[in-house]
Amino acid sequence: MKFDPIYMFTVVMPQLILALPLTLLLTFASSFIGNILAVPVALARLSPNPLLWIPARIFIFMMRGTPFLIQLYFIYYGLGQLIPGWMMRGLPFLRDGLWYAIFALSLNTAGYTGEILRGAIQAVPYGEIEAARAFGMSRAQVFWRVTLPRAVRICLPTMSSETILLLKATSLASLVTVYEVMGTATTIRVDTFRVYDTLIGAGIVYFFTVFCLTRGLNWLERRLNKDRMPVSSSTKPLAKA
Repeated sequence: MKFDPIYMFTVVMPQLILALPLTLLLTFASSFIGNILAVPVALARLSPNPLLWIPARIFIFMMRGTPFLIQLYFIYYGLGQLIPGWMMRGLPFLRDGLWYAIFALSLNTAGYTGEILRGAIQAVPYGEIEAARAFGMSRAQVFWRVTLPRAVRICLPTMSSETILLLKATSLASLVTVYEVMGTATTIRVDTFRVYDTLIGAGIVYFFTVFCLTRGLNWLERRLNKDRMPVSSSTKPLAKA
């Protein structure tokens, strides 16, 4: 069937825009949970104890070394086999693919961000840590007040890129019955046999969403790194006496 821009903008796009909040929910919920889980993963990765760093390294390698689609299928279909039937009947949300998608996306984010955060923690200048200890801070206080905030600022550009990739990865949630933007586009395509209208419409929605998210993350990066911005050269020199 031929591409019809009028049909795309009047019929397809409104339905895709209505599905956009679900895509954003998947993105922000998974990013929030995954980044929180990345902190213990990074600390375990830095630990000299093999009982901690070996499982952390295996987890990171599994998350980064296997396709996300395999992870999603494994969690969606695998956990369904392990959860007892009475629990599935008593907890209806366990039958909703949304929660499995958030769980899979969060674990995947924790694997990637954990390794990024590990490198950022090691990049924190040791002088800042020594200065915090000179003020009498404990090791825990130094980590939470100095090391972790500094590490987040160091790796913020990379974490922003991971958030963009996470947004685009949410399109795979449509394969486990989550009707976000891509899931809605697939449903329309199957019902109407219009391929170009739905795919181009979904591409436009993702493009503008990524654009807005990128602008917001760039603003946040500038906001948190004001002290690292170059000093403006527009200041006029003092007049000679």
